[in-house]
Amino acid sequence: MTFLVRTKRKISGLLKVLFKKRTCRIGIYGPPNAGKTTLANRIVRDWVGDAVGPVSEVPHETRRVRRKEDITITGQNGSSITIDIVDTPGVTTKIDYNEFVEYGIDKEEAVKRAREATEGVAEAMHWLREDIDGVIYMLDSTLDPFQQVNIMLVGIIESRKLPVLIVANKNDLPDASPARIKSAFPQHPVIAISGLEGNNVEELYEQMTSYFG
Repeated sequence: MTFLVRTKRKISGLLKVLFKKRTCRIGIYGPPNAGKTTLANRIVRDWVGDAVGPVSEVPHETRRVRRKEDITITGQNGSSITIDIVDTPGVTTKIDYNEFVEYGIDKEEAVKRAREATEGVAEAMHWLREDIDGVIYMLDSTLDPFQQVNIMLVGIIESRKLPVLIVANKNDLPDASPARIKSAFPQHPVIAISGLEGNNVEELYEQMTSYFG
């Protein structure tokens, strides 16, 4: 093989590496118990047959950032996107160990969980600042969206100029009000789903392929 051919191949390989599109990292953010891990598990199971992690009615079950890579989602119109799903701990302004005690967890374990959850929130915010390309912001549509943590987090996401889809979760419940979430954040697309039941997740996938693609 001549020197010229070898050089051309090396340059060609280098260009492929340099111009290869990086997988889009989509972070699922929101307050505790909004259904972030439930949605992450549904996305991963629907497209790769796996799961991200356990869910629980106990707050702050997710206390560390968890990531699943190379998930290709295809919309009904044939468009697709390959993403890494980043499931994050519920972000809140304060984590009290008594939140765990209320669920029958002993004090020592509750204090440990509260400390881990606090560290997890810091880790989630680091990811948001450094490693996230787009955000699915999860809200429980049975609760008031006009809360300090939601206003703060959406503001941080906007300051980073990240695309954000707001998901009004738990629309299978009788007191769900996605309209209330739409009125709170009219500047962003809002999709009402049930992560648990799978209601309307196809629309979410369609939006993800176009919005994050």
